[in-house]
Amino acid sequence: MCKKLEEQELKEKETNLEKVETKTEEKEQTTEKKEPVKTEDPEHYWFHNVYKGPGVAQLTLRAVIMGSLIGGLMSLSNLYVGLKTGWGLGVAITACILSYSIWTTLHKAFPKLFPTQMTILENNCMQSCASSAGYSTGGTMVSAIAAYLMLTGEHMSYGILTLWTFFLAMLGVFMAIPMKRQMINIEQLKFPSGVACAETLKSLHSHGAEAMKKAKALGISGLIGGGIAILRDGLGWIPSLISFPGKLAGRALGTWTMSFDISGVMIAAGALVGWRVSWSMLLGGLLCYGVLAPWMTSIGAIDGSVLGDNGYRTIVGWSTWTGASIMVASGLTMFAMEWRTMLNAFSGLGAIFGKKSEKKETDPMEEIEVPSSWFLLGTLISGIGCIIILHSVFDTTWWMGCIAVIATFFLALVACRATGESDITPVGAMGKITQLTFGLLAPSKMTTNLMTAGLTAGAAGASADLLTDLKSGYVLGANPRQQFLAQFAGVFAGTLIVVPAFYLIVPDASVLGGGAWPAPSAQVWAKVAELLKNGFGALHTTARWGMLIGCIIGILIPVLEKYFPKYKKYIPSATGLGLAMVIPFYNSLSMFIGACIATYLEKKHKEVSDDYVVPVASGIIAGESLVGVAIALKMALPGLLKSLRP
Repeated sequence: MCKKLEEQELKEKETNLEKVETKTEEKEQTTEKKEPVKTEDPEHYWFHNVYKGPGVAQLTLRAVIMGSLIGGLMSLSNLYVGLKTGWGLGVAITACILSYSIWTTLHKAFPKLFPTQMTILENNCMQSCASSAGYSTGGTMVSAIAAYLMLTGEHMSYGILTLWTFFLAMLGVFMAIPMKRQMINIEQLKFPSGVACAETLKSLHSHGAEAMKKAKALGISGLIGGGIAILRDGLGWIPSLISFPGKLAGRALGTWTMSFDISGVMIAAGALVGWRVSWSMLLGGLLCYGVLAPWMTSIGAIDGSVLGDNGYRTIVGWSTWTGASIMVASGLTMFAMEWRTMLNAFSGLGAIFGKKSEKKETDPMEEIEVPSSWFLLGTLISGIGCIIILHSVFDTTWWMGCIAVIATFFLALVACRATGESDITPVGAMGKITQLTFGLLAPSKMTTNLMTAGLTAGAAGASADLLTDLKSGYVLGANPRQQFLAQFAGVFAGTLIVVPAFYLIVPDASVLGGGAWPAPSAQVWAKVAELLKNGFGALHTTARWGMLIGCIIGILIPVLEKYFPKYKKYIPSATGLGLAMVIPFYNSLSMFIGACIATYLEKKHKEVSDDYVVPVASGIIAGESLVGVAIALKMALPGLLKSLRP
């Protein structure tokens, strides 16, 4: 009996000891987890909690090769879609899924040649390279370059176009360097497509019940998004737009772009963007297309005779000036108010020319962020290259070329902020600001205002694309310096493919503006260049007033946000208001619907929101864009093959 009691006491002591040890371990683990969280510095938190360190493969030869091949292929589809519709398709998410699928298949089929899977950070580097090759290099082809061909009737030489395309993309990539730490690390701007891409990669590489649940949600929503694209674009069974019944100012609501867009992409983007920007876009859309456009048509500021069933292209020719002014003024005002934090991004430049401090506190981020010296060197080389081409080919004076490059930085800053807040890069609006500026400086030179605007738009698009990719890397814990190098490598691949493709499918000016290649974006650029050949006075008086009012609004909103932070949620987003005036109303409506759904789930069903909003929205974007690209390629290849025949 005593022996049993002793054994029982011994067991109880062992059990109690185990409990104490377990509690101690839990306490240590809790302390370890909480220690890096207890910091007010977002960069310090990211470095210690998210960054994966040098131990995970990232910038590898196979990632760059795969990214170059996929991006080069997709640059052809973007060239096709851009000349058909004036829009560009996102590349990053599609590239991630394609790369993972292709590499997994090769790994299973040829294990000796492809012994290992790509890591998640390798795939992230791959999508940066592919995005640069497929998107950053081709935007100017369907806008400024095509417009130049329409105005002059002649192609520029192959060598000049190659250098121009390369320098534009290079300039945009390097200009984004100082913006990265401010917009992504410090301000934590959302860059929804970047987040969606990161979530897609997580789902592809995930394991475990929680990860599989999100991966399943992403997969199902991807099928839904792809199904919509097939029914709409592939089979033509459903329309692209459904106009709302009724009339406004004697015209169908569809004329004022008041329709429903049969697409899940913008709804998903609205869910990722958030409530404030989305309701601001709806407000701006209603004001622009429900009030201002009918009013301006009635007084002749907008030509009502050419509105047609969908008057977007005509209306935006007037509303762009107000919308762009709001975005530019707000972006520059924010820049002025946050000059200290932006100055920190350039802090490394002082070390190039000045003496280094002997006792400088080490910043671990300096070892992995892209150095400021790269920004200076890359911007100088690409900027000088652009200035030389502007002067020698497009008859632009040296000082105008310098102004164009300097102005490009500030307008790229605005475009990147718009992308970070809303997932829409208003390169067209930024280009119009440059066209107006040089319409004043050189009113008789159409090619000058056209190609300086092409410089701004091309570089701004490349900058925004890089920051979107770097946002993916930020979410995944990637090394930003290595990801930057992958993006830069993609510039070479995209230039080598998209330039000869442009000559093949657009052999002369006669094919542009017709049924085969409507080139709507290029037509707008060409018309603005012709309009401004007589200077600022060529703009309608109401457009000039709209610019002034837009500037006032763009300055006022950031000031209110800064001095009345408690009421920020009631103050409309300047980016949202401005964007609503340069995109159709149905895009703003779709984003508002997505934001409503996401906000409702967040308020009423928090767990569902946390588990499903991001993966479902990401899946819809990925599925529809993937299938959309496939359909575009199917439609583009016969035309490409036909153009190659003698």
